[in-house]
Amino acid sequence: MSDTDTITLAHGAGGRQTAALIDNVFARHFRNPEFTSDDAAILPLGNTRAAFTTDGFIVSPWRFPGGNIGKLSICGTVNDLACMGAVPRYLSCAFQIEEGFAMEDLKAIAAAMAKTAAEAGVRIVAGDTKVAGRGQVDHIFITTTGIGEVLPGAEPSGSRARPGDAVIVTGDIGRHGCAILLAREDFGIEAEVTSDCAPLSGMVRQLFDAVADRKAIHTVRDATRGGVGTVLYEIARESRVGVRLKAAAIPVQPAVKGVCGMLGLEPLYLACEGRLVILAPQDIAPQLLTTLREDPHGRDAAIIGCITDDPVGSIIVETELGTQTLLPEPGGELLPRIC
Repeated sequence: MSDTDTITLAHGAGGRQTAALIDNVFARHFRNPEFTSDDAAILPLGNTRAAFTTDGFIVSPWRFPGGNIGKLSICGTVNDLACMGAVPRYLSCAFQIEEGFAMEDLKAIAAAMAKTAAEAGVRIVAGDTKVAGRGQVDHIFITTTGIGEVLPGAEPSGSRARPGDAVIVTGDIGRHGCAILLAREDFGIEAEVTSDCAPLSGMVRQLFDAVADRKAIHTVRDATRGGVGTVLYEIARESRVGVRLKAAAIPVQPAVKGVCGMLGLEPLYLACEGRLVILAPQDIAPQLLTTLREDPHGRDAAIIGCITDDPVGSIIVETELGTQTLLPEPGGELLPRIC
């Protein structure tokens, strides 16, 4: 039996196997005019447009430096709505809790969710709770669903990247994936790395309000599973473009860079939970950087490359030595259970 006959952890990592799973199973059976490969579906709702999304969170360990699964579940869904140019309005949440899970820990998770929702300006209005037998769930899983109101004129999509667009990241990359790796204590590495987990809807609203034509912001994606590299490969496929990056321009914290060096990891493929990839024309990129840097979550925003028309579907990286190399397309499972 091959790995195409069964589900593997790689199918959930956000790389080639995930894309194949979506194309060959879910898109094949669920396809309809509203079905999307973006972070949320855009649906007509009276005289406005609604963004609608859902996400599951099974992070292990459930508590990590910089947050816990509760904070993560709110940030992930709020950010997916924001990436579609929407103002998040309402969330629902479903809990799958393992028998024996400590009540005080559940209260801590709920408190983190309430605090993060308040920061994001969104309300949790409905939910569901299931308790599973011991061993059926790893402590706790959370699924959140969100709905938001799309800003007039905003139309960001992974299919709208254009040659000449600047590639912007809103801060240093790879911290969430690195923090989770260290929290598992599998490698005996001591480093102070805190997850970048944060709700970004306010920053995105400011970004769209900063431009005269909101359509000029072509793409906004949160770099969660698979990190910035996987997001850019997804966009390259959807828009039929190429990507060129400058390694020296990519912001990576020294501690994260050190851990990656010891373990042979690529920071571009480590998960972020508070970082966005933004594509927009070069002439407005400086203005977007200024706006992003005014927000605490965007202080280290940087232009790290550009969109090209060739080679389609590939990412070329200019190394710090001035040479060029192909960034291998993500495949397999790097860090399971990071979101």
